[in-house]
Amino acid sequence: MNRPVSPREYREIYDLLDEFSPLKCDCGMLCDSACCKSDPGVEMGMYLLPGEDRIHDKRDSWLDWSLDDVEDYDFPDSWSGKVWFVNCKGPGYCKRNLRPIQCRTFPLTPHLTVEGELRMIVIDEGLMYSCPIIDKQMKLDERFVQAAYKAWGRLIQDKKIFDLVYYDSRAREEGLLE
Repeated sequence: MNRPVSPREYREIYDLLDEFSPLKCDCGMLCDSACCKSDPGVEMGMYLLPGEDRIHDKRDSWLDWSLDDVEDYDFPDSWSGKVWFVNCKGPGYCKRNLRPIQCRTFPLTPHLTVEGELRMIVIDEGLMYSCPIIDKQMKLDERFVQAAYKAWGRLIQDKKIFDLVYYDSRAREEGLLE
């Protein structure tokens, strides 16, 4: 562990996750792409993983970019400096082939046991919208689940990403994630 994810590896992970979707249909059709819409005054976005910004063009018009201090937000103590936050301008702007990792694996999120075992779980906290996949406990395409597991298995080889997933996993278990 402690090998940062290279731009080439991010592209390979993006390609792997492009092959499969949570359902055998476009799940955005079920909810009118709720996870891609921001209400006025509400930023609907996410922090990119360390180095993930290097495969994006920050001048591209489909995302709004901001650089935040990790100390101002809830990140592991091992993190320092700045982190990129991206806010999608909406489904009509989305470049699906460039969606960040966490968009690609939604509604799954990585969870590490105390022993460090990786599990993929359905995210169940902090959503500002209703997701039919989660609400109706729909069965996910097994190929999607396996691709997400493989992708996160590589990602957590990066010490910073491992620390983030471990940190979030402990917070989830303690009921601290909202």
